[in-house]
Amino acid sequence: MRFKTNLRLKLFAGVLIVMSTNDLRAQSNTQITVSGIRSAKGQVVVSVFKDEKSFDEEIPFKKIPFDKKGLVNGTMVVNVKLDPGTYGLVLVDDENKNGKLEKNFVGVPKEGFGFSNFFMEKLKKPSFHEFKMNIKGDANKAGIRVKYM
Repeated sequence: MRFKTNLRLKLFAGVLIVMSTNDLRAQSNTQITVSGIRSAKGQVVVSVFKDEKSFDEEIPFKKIPFDKKGLVNGTMVVNVKLDPGTYGLVLVDDENKNGKLEKNFVGVPKEGFGFSNFFMEKLKKPSFHEFKMNIKGDANKAGIRVKYM
């Protein structure tokens, strides 16, 4: 009886250790400096994509909204927690807080948008490979400059 109880406790402790190791791995912090925001109204929404396919289909792995309370002269800093890996970050200046990028009748964005470490100079949507970044350990940094059409 005592042997079974000890075995169960050891198994339970082992499961807890494995679970806590996964939680530690998931604590990679990415600091994003967002610049070029034109207004303090609304929110910014960071969409996290894992690959080209999800980006093309506009199905983010994660969507994270942030209030603009830290906005100073059009710039703010936000922090995102991600597992180590490759991601592409897309930001929308969601001025009306509806959670999506507003477009006009021909499909041109009416709200600001930006990509991690990439500034869109042409009118062509970038490929995932142009703005992807590798998250490793802690203290990752990215810059997103917001563009308005």
